[in-house]
Amino acid sequence: MQKHLLDLRVKSVEHINEKYVLMRLTDDMPLPEMLPGQFVEIKVNNSPATFLRRPISIHNVDKANNELWLLIAAIGEGTKHLANMAPGETLNVLLPLGNSFALGSKKTLLVGGGVGVAPLLYAGKVIKENGGEPIFLLGARKAADLLELDRFSEVGRVFVTTEDGSEGEKGFVTNHSIWDSEHFDQISVCGPKPMMMAVAKMARERETPCEVSLENMMACGLGACLCCVEDTNEGNVCVCKEGPVFDIDRLKW
Repeated sequence: MQKHLLDLRVKSVEHINEKYVLMRLTDDMPLPEMLPGQFVEIKVNNSPATFLRRPISIHNVDKANNELWLLIAAIGEGTKHLANMAPGETLNVLLPLGNSFALGSKKTLLVGGGVGVAPLLYAGKVIKENGGEPIFLLGARKAADLLELDRFSEVGRVFVTTEDGSEGEKGFVTNHSIWDSEHFDQISVCGPKPMMMAVAKMARERETPCEVSLENMMACGLGACLCCVEDTNEGNVCVCKEGPVFDIDRLKW
């Protein structure tokens, strides 16, 4: 897909909780085509310690309102600066980057943890539009860490685990009873690497196709800086260019 370098306007910044914000970006011209699983690279201005662009997953594309949604975890100086931006300010954005999730008309389990839930909303929407059935399995440490359950529930069924049992079933996403009660045609995962590896193991045991979205450090998004190299069964590849979505059979997991 063609890449674009655009100055997008901040339409709104919604503080979901103490850590996460939902940023909506727009432009006077129609936004370019973007696929679920792809990401953008944002230039952070007026942040002296932020030299490199910040990679952010595409959370949603609202075509009716010409909006790009980004779910941002404000954990470093760069992302905290983004979280404090005001409507009307502009961001220089390189997009779209990387490949996409499988988006067929299948019954798909979309598994996410932490900020890894970000690309799953758009993926679920497109799978539903294609005639498939998206089902979300979202995990967090506690109920307060769960993100946008109302928006996910508008797209498909939502199942939840929390480590402390404060909402949904207690434990990790791999402990949820849905693994025993339902069959899936496809599994797509994004989140902490140990979680993705555990889900990949379960998918192999069930002989279910599975893909994961890796979160390696991606400084340039173009395969030039070699920060995001992953050792795969085919040798070293740049996650930003070959991924970030990989079939688990390509990985040495």
